[in-house]
Amino acid sequence: MFHGWLIWPLLFWGPFHGLFTLVIVLVILSLIFRRHYYYYGPPYWHGRRSDALSTLEERYARGEIQREEYLQKKHDLGG
Repeated sequence: MFHGWLIWPLLFWGPFHGLFTLVIVLVILSLIFRRHYYYYGPPYWHGRRSDALSTLEERYARGEIQREEYLQKKHDLGG
């Protein structure tokens, strides 16, 4: 009743069905993480910038300090 030629597509598609499902799940997770990264910034394990370095960059952008002072303080802060 079950012809031999019908079994080959099932044997072929079985492993690829699992792989296809895995790829779909990974794409969905990637999209979720990209959206989270876009709205909330990098995750905590990426090492956020220090407040001191942000303040230093703001002072340099406003012209409160010169380039040499900015570079020296940035080096001192490890940035």
